[in-house]
Amino acid sequence: MLRVGIIGTGTIFDLNILGYLNNNDVEVSCLCNRTIEKAKSKVKKFNLDRKVEVYTDYNQMLDKEDLDIVEILLPHHLHADATINAAKKGVRVISVQKPMALTLDEANSMILACEKSGSILSIYENFLFIPHIVKAKELLDNDYIGDISSIRIKIAMGGFGGWDVSESAQSWRSIPSQVGGSKNGSPVLFDNGWHAFTLAKWFVDEEIEKVFAWTDSYKGLDAPAYVIFKYKQSIEHVVPQYGQMEFCLLPEMNIPSIYYSTDEFIEIIGTRGIMKINQGTSIGNKMTESEIFAPIVIIRDGKVETYREFNNDWKLSFINATKHLIDIVKSGKTPILSGIEAKKVLQFNLAAIKSAEEKREIIVAQID
Repeated sequence: MLRVGIIGTGTIFDLNILGYLNNNDVEVSCLCNRTIEKAKSKVKKFNLDRKVEVYTDYNQMLDKEDLDIVEILLPHHLHADATINAAKKGVRVISVQKPMALTLDEANSMILACEKSGSILSIYENFLFIPHIVKAKELLDNDYIGDISSIRIKIAMGGFGGWDVSESAQSWRSIPSQVGGSKNGSPVLFDNGWHAFTLAKWFVDEEIEKVFAWTDSYKGLDAPAYVIFKYKQSIEHVVPQYGQMEFCLLPEMNIPSIYYSTDEFIEIIGTRGIMKINQGTSIGNKMTESEIFAPIVIIRDGKVETYREFNNDWKLSFINATKHLIDIVKSGKTPILSGIEAKKVLQFNLAAIKSAEEKREIIVAQID
């Protein structure tokens, strides 16, 4: 029986916990939140064992509990210290919410601490486990649309809708030193945008060589925003590979989702065809049911193919991501987004923010 401890019981906890429920391989042994009443309310809400210990200090929890998995669901600026302390206690697998850290120095410290202790560091990225995203990756890896030449990711951000987020969860995101990114904070590119930066690297399976980005400012958001990037060519490709991201604001629109009023649309062009991935966060709403917004659409060999036979609840991505964590402990496999790989995403992400600040092209390898 694997023992799990979770640090942070805010809104995102309600999704991360799902993969542990009714699972005979694991037990949630302890929770930690600075507001103990909130942690106790989650024990009751999810019908956890009454013996679950509740702490207000995660260091005290790590001292007293013998844990196989620790999930860190804290604000970005607290990721590094919590990871390093968990590694010092010899926790077998440490899972950290996105983004990995605020700086590359913090990321390096986290990786080093885990290497010294033998802990496995995994960055929790549920987007890599959405069923239709998994299928899209499988098709791409099997060369279904040929050699990838470009990828375009459009993120549409609605002004209202989705679940209620507590005031405390929102307040720290307005503090630049806590949300991270630029000197003024980057709640779009660095916080929300992490998913897109991860997908851009994961789908194409190449390192990013250089980036150019532009952002505007809307009510404290670093958006609208545009990012253009070029991939390295570690192997010979038919044509050089490029990508772009666009972060769009729809302040008067409710994008239909019970989770977030945000959605992601991805277009990947290969030498034999085009793949369109419709929906990410809002998968399972009315758009999913329409013919033009099937989760995956492929144009190849003069034909249009649609893929729509998926479990369309976004929460499944969290359940699958948690099962992946459990498998890592049991098998010793490398996480899909290890500390080393997540550091590359962080470097890519920070390069885009630096480019927007300095209004010039940035070589990703030069970000330190």
